Amino acid sequence: MLDEGLDADGFRERTGVSRETLARYEIWRSMLEERNAVMNLVGRSTLPDFWHRHALDSWQIQTHAPEADHWLDLGAGAGFPGFAIAFALMERGGEGSVTLVESVQKKASFLRDVADATKAPAIVKPVRAESLDPHSRYQVVTARALTSLTRLIEYAKPFVDNGAICLFPKGARYGEELTEARKSWTFNLDVIPSLTSPDAAILRIEDVTRV
Repeated sequence: MLDEGLDADGFRERTGVSRETLARYEIWRSMLEERNAVMNLVGRSTLPDFWHRHALDSWQIQTHAPEADHWLDLGAGAGFPGFAIAFALMERGGEGSVTLVESVQKKASFLRDVADATKAPAIVKPVRAESLDPHSRYQVVTARALTSLTRLIEYAKPFVDNGAICLFPKGARYGEELTEARKSWTFNLDVIPSLTSPDAAILRIEDVTRV
């Protein structure tokens, strides 16, 4: 089921989030709209479709690892999917957190502001993905529109070696990216259909080995 033209009420009906969680999404959307007027966080043409293009697309990621408490979001940008995951952790309760990695300082500042405004359990690291401590432990690594799958796997491998899985949302050319990535890596793969586009998918990747 696709949900183009989704609004806030439709998003809540589609996902079952609480009113408190929906309010956090609204804060995020409002801050994104305000800040995007002066810096490039997302394409301006995508803002009117926030609830489908950004909110639902991000929300679906955490449904594929519902027991995971510690997430790593590489190239977090405007917070997709990191904040959607953090809001889900809040709704579930417990001690979970999402580490948002964003090397562009203005974007990292935006992430901190949203985290403060929503009280989201988000840790912002204003560094490049390749500079992360490889001994850190996460249960899931994700990234949205950061770089090629080949490079994403390289960034994620230390954490996969420590027990993490990868959940990477990819667009219509994901098949080409898989072909290219398999020139450098072997891995276990599950291709999960996306809720927001018939051509897109979420790639669940485990057991990564360099060719």
